[in-house]
Amino acid sequence: MYSSDDYEQGYSRDYDYNYDTDYGGHTGDPTADSDYSRQHFKMPELVVKFLKYFCECVRDRQVFELQNLYEGTWPKLTEEYFEKRPWPEETDVTAHVKNEPIFLILYKELYFRHIYARIQGGPTLEQRFNSFYNYCDLFNYILSEAEPVPLELPELWLWEIVDEFVYQFQSFAQYRARLQKKTAQELEQLNSSNKVWNVLCVLNVLHSLVEKSNIKQQLEVFATGAESDSVAGEFGRHNLYKMLGYFSLVGLLRLHSLLGDYYQAIKVLENIEVHKKSQFAHVPACQISTSYYVGFAYMMMRRYSDAIRTFSSILLYIQRTKQLFATKSYQHDQINKQTDQMYHLLAICLVLHPQCIDESIQQTLREKNYHEKMYKMQYGDLQEFENCFVYACPKFLSPCPPGTDSIPDDFSKEAINHQTTVFMDEVQQQRMLPTIRSYLKLYTTLPISKLATFMAQNQRNNDGKWDLDKETQSLIIHLLCFKHKMKNIVWSKGASGLDGNFHSGSELDFYIDNDMIHIADTKVAHRYGDFFIRKILKFEDLNRKLHLIKM
Repeated sequence: MYSSDDYEQGYSRDYDYNYDTDYGGHTGDPTADSDYSRQHFKMPELVVKFLKYFCECVRDRQVFELQNLYEGTWPKLTEEYFEKRPWPEETDVTAHVKNEPIFLILYKELYFRHIYARIQGGPTLEQRFNSFYNYCDLFNYILSEAEPVPLELPELWLWEIVDEFVYQFQSFAQYRARLQKKTAQELEQLNSSNKVWNVLCVLNVLHSLVEKSNIKQQLEVFATGAESDSVAGEFGRHNLYKMLGYFSLVGLLRLHSLLGDYYQAIKVLENIEVHKKSQFAHVPACQISTSYYVGFAYMMMRRYSDAIRTFSSILLYIQRTKQLFATKSYQHDQINKQTDQMYHLLAICLVLHPQCIDESIQQTLREKNYHEKMYKMQYGDLQEFENCFVYACPKFLSPCPPGTDSIPDDFSKEAINHQTTVFMDEVQQQRMLPTIRSYLKLYTTLPISKLATFMAQNQRNNDGKWDLDKETQSLIIHLLCFKHKMKNIVWSKGASGLDGNFHSGSELDFYIDNDMIHIADTKVAHRYGDFFIRKILKFEDLNRKLHLIKM
């Protein structure tokens, strides 16, 4: 058996691709040069050794060893030999692995994923098609058998298979929507292959994995405290199917969010308590992705309290476990970007719906440039709202691609422009609320006319003219809007993600009696004494246990 150390020792050897050094066979044509390179390619001995052992581990279902190879050796070999070029093609690998069909399918999944992630210019249209057909082969193998297939893979790999499947659909949909640079041949290929990367096909695969695993029933039973194996069925008891089913639920969450269906996005997780760590999710990237899309869906449904709790919880988890993300794994860059996006979304939610959050998260918002962004948004800078939203939102898709006979144009931005318009309409309705809140905080009682005067001075036209009656009527509308917008549906423990009760999340409340506004501060002061007493008792208990151990 070979470990990761065996491959690390081989890095000092001078392996080469053995291309002609004088470039005599190169023509300048990328296609011709690619064919030439394949014909004159010699696979490094260390890579051959790795692939043979990798195939053996897949065949023998050595999950622990597969995890070491997948998380350790594969990235190291990629960095050493394939940083800016593809891994060897299937035809080059087949001779070394005795034509093992399942291993070749899994190898091609990694091969195409590497092209999407590392190769300059991205995949060609043919590679996009071939990657789709390879996923079809993989999922047909898993789903079409009458009994569980003899295959076991690490949970991280299973998660990344599902996540990459949804990502490649997203990438194809955006590629398909950009018609302005397509050749006539490419348009003809797209037109004749309209079922490739079709949204219904992707949904069908994810739902089939969910149904095959009985994961919904397992989660429902588990929530009651009973053993989930009682409803798992033959397939659900198999870890491959159970975890693919769970990850497919997260894939559906992501896909529905990309399509702008936020209600359905939350509904697919109805048996998962999204506000705490699930026993099924041992993959940090899965937890982070789940929280990102759940929080974003809550924000777009105007459930700001739930969005803030979701973002705060996962960002606190990332802060406490950041050493897990120190190594550059496959999804390292994605995790970092989603973390930054969630800080932007949290900043937006806190401006629209101010409330107390964990001090360490608040400190991060103050230390980085989020504080300046929040300051601009609080003072009604609509452009800052839009900039933060466009940066932090998912890259939305349209379920219906443009016809290949449409005017050559970039249709990929239509979906995100639509969602941005919807969001900015909501922001526009609340534009005056931070200013009103800042004035109400200064008083316990305040005449409506006086507040209208303050607001008019803030919004006065250049000519200096304003009408007190109109300003008063406008202010009353904004005050009613304040009352309405500060009431959100808030999730309660034990309920599904869509359920909850109406609560006012504002730190102050008010009512109007005739022409007078009466303000009450509803913010409850923190009881720091109880907090420190609990921590002191906990440390004393730990010291006592350590003392007993030393004795």
